[in-house]
Amino acid sequence: MASVSGVRGIFADSIDPLITTRYAAVFGEFIKADAPQATIVVGRDSRTTGQNMLSAVIAGLTGVGCHVIDIGVVSTPTVLLNVQRFKALGGIAITASHNPPQWNAMKFIDSDGMFLSPQRSAGFLASVEDPIRWQDWQHIGKVTQVRDAIRYHIDKVLAIPYLDTDAIRRRRLKVVLDSVNGAGGLISPILLQELGCEVININQEPTGIFAHPAEPLNENLVQLEQAVKEHKADIGFATDPDVDRLSIVNEKGECIGEELSVVLAQLYVLPKQRGDIVVNLSTSMLSDDVARRFGVKVHRTKVGEINVGKKMQEITSPIGGEGNGGIICPAVNYTRDAIAGMALILALVAESGQSISQLRASLPHYFFAKGKLEVPSSRLDDIMSRVPQLFADMEIDTQDGIKATAPDHWIHVRKSGTEPIIRVYVESDSQARSDEICNQTIDKLKE
Repeated sequence: MASVSGVRGIFADSIDPLITTRYAAVFGEFIKADAPQATIVVGRDSRTTGQNMLSAVIAGLTGVGCHVIDIGVVSTPTVLLNVQRFKALGGIAITASHNPPQWNAMKFIDSDGMFLSPQRSAGFLASVEDPIRWQDWQHIGKVTQVRDAIRYHIDKVLAIPYLDTDAIRRRRLKVVLDSVNGAGGLISPILLQELGCEVININQEPTGIFAHPAEPLNENLVQLEQAVKEHKADIGFATDPDVDRLSIVNEKGECIGEELSVVLAQLYVLPKQRGDIVVNLSTSMLSDDVARRFGVKVHRTKVGEINVGKKMQEITSPIGGEGNGGIICPAVNYTRDAIAGMALILALVAESGQSISQLRASLPHYFFAKGKLEVPSSRLDDIMSRVPQLFADMEIDTQDGIKATAPDHWIHVRKSGTEPIIRVYVESDSQARSDEICNQTIDKLKE
């Protein structure tokens, strides 16, 4: 699958070394179109096919004359940050994010340390079948290995101007961390330890063989819930394999839902950096409540961190993100970053003197349901074309898929940018109602 979110597939089926090399080579030529020479930063997550993909990516990039900085097994936000650090013209993060372990992918990064914009991505993908101009032996690119990229990322988080690291260290918080055998096991424990936390790691080893489904949804985090209760921890954190999404378990051993990650970050940042916040169309109404508390506005964008990040840049927003646990802290970068999110939420707990459950209780309660319908790629557009008529009596927003809004609930139906599925999001005033609406919507889409 090729989209603004990158190019991904099941390894040895829909993506392989030949396909990978071609996309990398075309990306290299695309990036250096207006420059005599280009340096590209490359990093990968822990998937078992990662080294093979890395070799293919390096072959493609150096083959067209790009120089490569290989930063090793790192989080995706680490790759993005190091593109800025080295003033590179671009980057490639080799990761399939929350997809199962048989998948792998390339995410393409621009010179600003953010993913390609939809317009830039379309231009790149349109050229993927063009002939490749391979360079001769005198002009082939060089490879440099850099192994302090993680340290650079941690230092950027610790340097957030308004982050009271001393307050966090004084609390000596006990944290259980589930890195799902992804790249997070190499960075998250270091940050937490440097913030004075007692860290209990589960699924830390970056084997790429995930201990449970990789997406940090409540139903996948039973082990983390049990570990928080067993160790009487203050908080549990879970990340996806490339560490750009963050989920939270409270001190009672209960998942509080991905939606609360961004909201808690907003609660910490807005008293210190007042300004409008940006979230996507599928993010909870809780952000509107938080915005009202601090007298600021909420701006909503299409789903996709590049859309949120660009809008945040445009209005100089101090905090934003996506309701899937993707916290964007501009003091680090305009991209989703789970370890930056951990630092903000730990600071909120430390400074407020409240537990996660107490912080949650201070907020209104809405109830979220998420569902998906797996369909052949050829049927996606046909199904989506029938959606507006299903919600003819509701207010319709077509900015990104179809969002239907009623006075007391909303439904958002959209094609995934990463898989051949249609996603359904619902929020209302009760869990039973949200679940019912979500299931009814999926049943209607199947008809």
